[in-house]
Amino acid sequence: MTTRPLLTTLAVAATAGSLVLSVQAQARDLRMAPGVPPAHPAYDPMFTEFAERLAEKTDGDLTGNLLGTEVANIGNMRNAIKSGLVEVGLFLPAYFPADLPEINLVGDLAFLGTNPHAMGAAMTEYIVTCGECQEELKELGIVYTSSHASDLYRILSTEPANSLDDIQGLRMRVGGPQYSRWAEAVGISPATIPVGEQYEALSQGVIEGTIASIADIISFRLDDVLNYVTDVELGTFHSTISHAVGQQAWSSLPAEQREALIHASVEASAAITQRWGYEMADEARNIAHENDIEILEPDPELLKATEAFLEEDLVHAAEQAEERYGVADAAEKVERFQGLVEKWTEIVEEVDEEPDAVADAMKREIWSQVDFSTYGT
Repeated sequence: MTTRPLLTTLAVAATAGSLVLSVQAQARDLRMAPGVPPAHPAYDPMFTEFAERLAEKTDGDLTGNLLGTEVANIGNMRNAIKSGLVEVGLFLPAYFPADLPEINLVGDLAFLGTNPHAMGAAMTEYIVTCGECQEELKELGIVYTSSHASDLYRILSTEPANSLDDIQGLRMRVGGPQYSRWAEAVGISPATIPVGEQYEALSQGVIEGTIASIADIISFRLDDVLNYVTDVELGTFHSTISHAVGQQAWSSLPAEQREALIHASVEASAAITQRWGYEMADEARNIAHENDIEILEPDPELLKATEAFLEEDLVHAAEQAEERYGVADAAEKVERFQGLVEKWTEIVEEVDEEPDAVADAMKREIWSQVDFSTYGT
């Protein structure tokens, strides 16, 4: 009489144990690559917070293992994701202009940037709703999640660079074609050097300056090699995919985990934009003062030349995209992006630039319209 209940109890216990093991087996530790050193905000908070929030949103079913730059850096991230070595990585479209002309058309419009949060959100909405952009990414085996933006770029230099006369012929690192066009327009000689190599290039006198975020003083320890910062506002760097997901990894996830991953990415993008675009910029100024790096006000003629460049460059960027890369209706696409920048500037101002509120607005305005069972497939 007691044998059957005992056997039944053991069977139930074994079944429950199997279910537990099955659930545990489904948990995944995604290989994630920030592609930058730990001091950079793209590592912390962008990837550290992303991994943390993803684990929270999936009850631990999706976690992250952060890989160092010795495994994958931003320069080789395309191949790292394509090969499957990296499942989620920081991807910069600006590094691959020929592969992503549709995305870089608007990613190159740095000088429209006056509010980092608005630029990250505008970039996100544009790419999610741009069919041509999605096709480009599909060709590379990448699924788009969200974008972030830097603080306004400045001139960081070893020589005074606050007037048109000062900058003539100076060789400076630029981070994309938009800055190369500006540099040439004002008399600077642009140099294409990976961001991780700018310290060495400055210290060895290969270049006299870099067009970059003032936060690079912290991220890349530039306080040892700089003497000046010129406070001319040169827009944002927003040609970014914060957490590019490899197609194979994405396809293996159910819709609810895809949505959780996107939401974690959006929140982490808002966090890095807050950190990079606001907090680190202030901290870097303090470090500059402590290290006798002089903050220079730009000469009015330099400001005037920069404003003239912006007006002409919107037209030039569209023409170049059509002529060089075959982008159709480029002028209309630039106009649509300008409208999104205006839209998101208003939204960001309404929420007082609070990062979690910005992320919530992005989920509501952009991702609530997306079917995660088909997105990215």
